[in-house]
Amino acid sequence: MVCCNPGHETHAMSSASSQGILISGAAGGLGQALVAELARAGHRVLAGWHQTPLPAVLPGVESVALDVTCDDSCAEAAEAALARWGRIDAVIHVAGITCDSLLAVNVDGARRLARATLPILAGQGGGHWMGIGSHAGQAGSAGQAAYAASKAALNGLMLSWAREFAVHNVRINTVLPGVLPTPMTESLDHSVMHDYAQANLLGRINDPSEVARFIGFLLTTHNISGQVFALDSRVHRWA
Repeated sequence: MVCCNPGHETHAMSSASSQGILISGAAGGLGQALVAELARAGHRVLAGWHQTPLPAVLPGVESVALDVTCDDSCAEAAEAALARWGRIDAVIHVAGITCDSLLAVNVDGARRLARATLPILAGQGGGHWMGIGSHAGQAGSAGQAAYAASKAALNGLMLSWAREFAVHNVRINTVLPGVLPTPMTESLDHSVMHDYAQANLLGRINDPSEVARFIGFLLTTHNISGQVFALDSRVHRWA
């Protein structure tokens, strides 16, 4: 991936300042919680949706059609963000699926969106780029080999980009939100959700709003990159 010459990111965009943020998959359960949290914090949000338009637009939020399986769509969304704000402070790749076209969305979708936006962040002297990963990408998942493989590949991409773009002050991190009560999991049997909860030390699944608050906090930082944040209470092996 080729990026622009680095500029100098002004610190006028402080932790308390409004940031311009592009989100993919904003119509999903986590995406909606994230849009609501960032709008509440006073950020400007361009919320990308694919098949399902956003149910409502909050103050400071605009929606944009964004298909991460299409290069042109990713480029158009990035251009729309630039046209509105003159820069892009953060990109959050939330779009993801658990069946069919896994690599096209979970991996190639991240690559397409990164190709459209990382050069912009690098050229302006910095910013945040975040991806939503999965516990399955680190620990595997019986019966979900393809999904686990796609999320493991996403982890590898994110860590590699973090190394490549550090010189341009672009902070790149992966968030593992854990199992959430969203449309993605609503079709699962109650016993399956119970087992997921019991795999957590606290005996419960995570909350989309709490994940959104953590991401909102991460946007206020300047010195964190190349990290994978697991937000539920499943314990990962050290090695």
